[in-house]
Amino acid sequence: MSRRADSDETRATARPDRPHQPDRGDRDDRGDRDDLGRTTTAAAQRPDEDRDHDQDRTDSAAEAGARPGRPGAAAPEPVRTEEAHITAARTGRALTTSALHAAATGADTFPAVLREALSRRGLSLERVSERLKARGITISQATLSSWQRGRSQPERARSLRAVDVLEEILDLPAGTLRSLLGPRRPRGRTTPPGAEGAALQILGEDSVVEKALGARFRHFNQETSSLMVHDIVRVGESGTMSGFSTTNVLRAGRAGADRALFVLSFDDEAAEPVDIRVTCGRLAEATYLKGLKSLVLEIHFGRKLAKLDTTVVSYAVDVSPSLTPATHYERWSRTNLHEYLQQVFFHPGALPVDCHRYVREKVGAPPRAQRRIPLGAAHDVHVLTSRCKPGVHGVAWEYGP
Repeated sequence: MSRRADSDETRATARPDRPHQPDRGDRDDRGDRDDLGRTTTAAAQRPDEDRDHDQDRTDSAAEAGARPGRPGAAAPEPVRTEEAHITAARTGRALTTSALHAAATGADTFPAVLREALSRRGLSLERVSERLKARGITISQATLSSWQRGRSQPERARSLRAVDVLEEILDLPAGTLRSLLGPRRPRGRTTPPGAEGAALQILGEDSVVEKALGARFRHFNQETSSLMVHDIVRVGESGTMSGFSTTNVLRAGRAGADRALFVLSFDDEAAEPVDIRVTCGRLAEATYLKGLKSLVLEIHFGRKLAKLDTTVVSYAVDVSPSLTPATHYERWSRTNLHEYLQQVFFHPGALPVDCHRYVREKVGAPPRAQRRIPLGAAHDVHVLTSRCKPGVHGVAWEYGP
């Protein structure tokens, strides 16, 4: 029913699919992406026209500012993402995915104008690709997606011809899109540095975390790393998640670190956070994004840390009842943890008949290292992992007939 991301993200599911059923689990994880979402390791398997998308891929600061979204046709004055999040935290108003990305992206950039024009015309990338092909220009949907998301820009002669035709297809004045193209970018595929690159390796592109954080994903907790994490999950009498708590020991990688972000994602739309308590640290933001079924927390440490200094963050979230019983809980970690303790407490009236632990190398990968774990006297199961490597770490359980 929930996953968490700080330097990591966790998830406990309320759906009936179980981690030891790879086909169903893989479909679930891919649901976090749009139809064109791809990982950077898949490039060699794509056709020639998609390689233009790969060669145009870049890792610049301008690229990070454009995330997928659909600004409104009226193109009001952009609102900074930080201000939008603070407003939501103050008013309790949930922000939609498009609102987050519109806030993070100005209306006068090539990706933003392209997205707005596509939205106004009501054309899918598939339709646009077909219309370009009818005019003798082959541009794949993947490349078009990369353009509208700001991950690459048209530079080759064929791509620039496509931009001219796009202006006609989208009923834009001649030169509208061309004039917004920046200088030619360095060739070759690059891996995003630091926090963004590590997160992409585990979460994949277009993950819930990336969508929830928008432009902030690029610098996701890059000033700190987790040393130790202790998750406690509570399952109620109906088998649904009632709440969870986390204690996280963080170490500063540089002087001046004073806050951290945490993303908690829920599988069931009926399961929403109803109470948030921070016992170590100060809650600066709590924004629930209903469309993404995710909660974004920003917790301040109360002081600026010196390099290699440590701090403890603790928080707890109570959850409204979901529609179906939970079957597993996951933490997605993008960094090495010295120690990770995962505990799940069950109501004595709804004890599982089987529990096991598992690991995934990344989101969407099949589970491995599965091992049964016994139920304790306190109606709990736990997994203690020392030198916990990046990946997806979960506990799954089954109820009897």
